[in-house]
Amino acid sequence: MIEFLQQLINGLSLGAIYALIALGYTMVYGVLRFINFAHGDVFMVGAFAGFYVAPYVLKLSNGNPSWTVMFLVLLIAMLACAILGIVIEKLAYRPLRDRPRLTVLITAIGVSLFLENFGQYAFGVDPQYFPDLIGDHAITIPAWCGPLTDLTIMVSQVLVFAVTLVLLILLRFIVTRTKLGMAMRALSVNPLATSLMGVNNDVVISFTFGLGSALAGAAGILISIQQPSIDPLMGLQPGIKAFVAAVLGGIGNIPGAALGGIIIGVIETLVVGYSDRLHIPSGYRDAVAFFLLILILLFKPTGLLGRVEREKV
Repeated sequence: MIEFLQQLINGLSLGAIYALIALGYTMVYGVLRFINFAHGDVFMVGAFAGFYVAPYVLKLSNGNPSWTVMFLVLLIAMLACAILGIVIEKLAYRPLRDRPRLTVLITAIGVSLFLENFGQYAFGVDPQYFPDLIGDHAITIPAWCGPLTDLTIMVSQVLVFAVTLVLLILLRFIVTRTKLGMAMRALSVNPLATSLMGVNNDVVISFTFGLGSALAGAAGILISIQQPSIDPLMGLQPGIKAFVAAVLGGIGNIPGAALGGIIIGVIETLVVGYSDRLHIPSGYRDAVAFFLLILILLFKPTGLLGRVEREKV
């Protein structure tokens, strides 16, 4: 049981990262009905934004890691990624809004390749070590917890899950309780009617891209705190897995994206932790996400929380 709880904690922490990235996919799809495959590379840019900003922020605290340093770096990275997302939408996707979806999809792949290659040119091809922002260490579990004292819970794991939960609550509030959130939901239903009601669709779409990209930037910082080695291609695998998570939960459904991310993270971690008992090599952890994608497309194409939508011909 202790081993299972340990793997579950590790899986929840990893799943929270996938959930944050998946939210960007599902938000853009919910509004524009296309997949932004450059989203995983925005996640990479968020990690490098934190990498270059962190030394200056650490100087303000005399080089001492602290929660304040971490949150400042997190906010700066989210802001940088939000601006990047808005720029990508304005320059790459807006001119193609009335074109076939395949055209936009190919453009998204092109933007992804551009960010990856530009990242290798600007940041270098060698992995970089992300600075320590919080002084990560194991949390001491009280003796009265009995066998649970054998668990190893890192501060970074609690931080990742807590920050993800707070961001999910804020996102839910924005989407359901604000005028821009109402405009996003209206735009996802009928863009023409939304514009006729006086809503500036361009502003709403840019806001959606910025918000989703900010969440990807937060994920980039959080995963860099846990796994300090970063490189320009680090967004490729998490981006694909987050897309699978969005499809698993129900593409276009915000709670579904969060649920899908958690499920992917937990299952992937359990496969690695119990590889000997399951007779599945740990190197196949990346294949788990695609196996789940095949299953969900075969048996429930709308995802776990998705709904069937009928379109008039």
